[in-house]
This record gives sequence, structure tokens and C-alpha cells, in this order.
Amino acid sequence: MTRSHRRAGPRRTGSAALCATAVLLAGCTGSDSPRDPEASPSPSASVPVPGGAVELQEAYREVVDRVLPSVVQVTTDEGLGSGVVYDDRGHIVTNAHVVGDAERFRITLATGRQEQTAELVASYPEEDLAVVRLTDPPDNLRPATFGESDRVDVGQIVLAMGNPLGLSSSVTDGIVSATDRSISEGSAETTIGDLIQTSAPINPGNSGGALVDLSGRVIGVPTLAARSPSGDGGTAPGLGFAIPSDTVRHLADQMIEYGEVRDSDEAAIEATVRTVLGDDYRPAGVAVVEVENGGAADDAGLRSGDVITELGGFAVPDTTALAEALASHEPGDRVDVVYRRGGEERTATVTLGER
Repeated sequence: MTRSHRRAGPRRTGSAALCATAVLLAGCTGSDSPRDPEASPSPSASVPVPGGAVELQEAYREVVDRVLPSVVQVTTDEGLGSGVVYDDRGHIVTNAHVVGDAERFRITLATGRQEQTAELVASYPEEDLAVVRLTDPPDNLRPATFGESDRVDVGQIVLAMGNPLGLSSSVTDGIVSATDRSISEGSAETTIGDLIQTSAPINPGNSGGALVDLSGRVIGVPTLAARSPSGDGGTAPGLGFAIPSDTVRHLADQMIEYGEVRDSDEAAIEATVRTVLGDDYRPAGVAVVEVENGGAADDAGLRSGDVITELGGFAVPDTTALAEALASHEPGDRVDVVYRRGGEERTATVTLGER
């Protein structure tokens, strides 16, 4: 997978399917002239759109007018991304990979081109989410309305708003392609679960922006796009992912109140693990290096040296697969874990803890 974060500099990558106003449908026009009702329409004849193209186009415009002023550009010395105004106190949610190691940021509001300064409140790389705060919030801030992502349906229309390739205040459209996706970038630390998959183009610079439904509610924060199978380093069209709004609110509220995430709501076996290789030098399981005293693995009887090969019915040949399997569960879930000890295969029931 590839993060949708635009690095600073003149190099351009990929291509963007962008539209300033997200007007993507042609209007329908009719004719008053009589014609044979059984005759087939000519190729140039207008075809009615269910619900009306004019109404849908107007819905797009209303959503853009309502939400785009809440989407900002976040700039660091390393690059730029997007953010969403969270409240009228100047808090802005974005991606952890957008803020990186920076402590201070330059923010460009959609309601004014003059740059504002902001400071880091907290970053939570485990879910690729961060919160920054404007040092001097203006009076014309437009906080976005965050919807309930657990009500998102596959097939519903969504708009992605952000600053792809540095083109500020851009809008693309698509649908919700799937929910509850677990995506990994190659290590357990970067596996994120419960993501919304969308066909709306997520290009470099869109990270941290807004995925919005046609009611004008933010239902997700775009975080990454699938890497192109061509191997050219670009993104695969129509395969983008967003952090659901329920997760955003759960984590952002904690970061704002405490300066950190205290309740991640992410399942864990509460043990240090590493990938082990088989005789063919391929990943063959996840070795338990150390169990957390009184943690989930410890309570289930797992110990150092055990090699986990399956969790909750999913094969786990490496730490990435283990993280993806855990991402589909919640703390407190009871799952069967298959493991090897001294050449013997065993099974234990683990009550998952919290990361």
C-alpha cells in the first residue's frame, strides 16, 4: 500500500482525476416533438437518470459548499497533506504520516489563503491519526460535521476532499466499495483495521482530508491508496481507504483531552512476537519472544518460545498476518490460537487484551 502524502518539491507523481466542483453528470433534456414510443432512442438522445441528474448534481454542489471550507492544507518541511477542522477551538484532525516527526505546521484554510501556524497536540501512528491545533484560531473557522460510520453502506456515493498533488480544495467522487477492511504496509506496526474502502480517487496529498456522504457528513479520513500493480510506484485507481469517522472521534477526543490515546479499542495478545522462517526460508509462524505478565497470552498459558500459526481461524505465517487477524477483533473477544511447542501442535483460547 502507499500513503497518500505529498512530499514537498517540484517532482510530480501519478495523475489526478480532479474536479473543482465535483459536477460529474450531464443534465437531462427532453423533447416536445412526437415520436414512435416503440422506436429505440438514438445514440445522442438523453437518457433519464434515476432520481434526476439535476437533483444529484445540485446535491453534489451543496455538499461541496458545506464541507470544503472545513478542509485545510497541512504543510511541514517534509511535504504536505490535508486536514479537517474538528472544532471551533482550532483543532484539526489529519494523518500521523502527514505530521511525521514535526511539532509545528503551516495551515492553509479554504476560507482564506493566508497561512496559519499550528502545533502538534498528539499523534497516534497505530491508527495513522493525529491532531494539531491552530495557535491563533480565526473567527471564521468552519468545523466539519462527523457522521456515524457504522451506518455506512456499500454502494453509497461519497466525495473525497483534500489537496491532492498540492492542488488545494479539490474534490473527487466514488462509492463506498467495502467496509471493515484491514490493511498492512508490511509490518505489524502499520496494520490498520476497520477501514472504509472507496473508489473515490485518493491521490498524494489527499491524506488527512475528508470522505463525505451526500448529507455533508464526514464519514472517514483518507489514509492510503493501493499501490499500482505495474510497479511504477503510483497508486491503483479506485482503491482508496479511509479511517472511519467513529474511530476518528474516539481517538481525537482522547488526544484533545489527554494529549494521548489512553483507550485504543484495538485487540492484542499482549506479547512481544517476531516472524520465524521454516526450512524453506519462508515465514512459518509467529514466535512468542516475551509475554506480558498477567496479559492475554500469559493468562492463556502461552510462553516464550511458542510459535503461533493460527488465530481465530486465520493462518498467521508472520507478524503482519497476525496484526491483520487481530484487527478484525475487539478487546475482550475470545479466540482460539493454534501454536507449536516443542514440535507439538496445541490450541489455547485467548481472551484478547488491548494494545
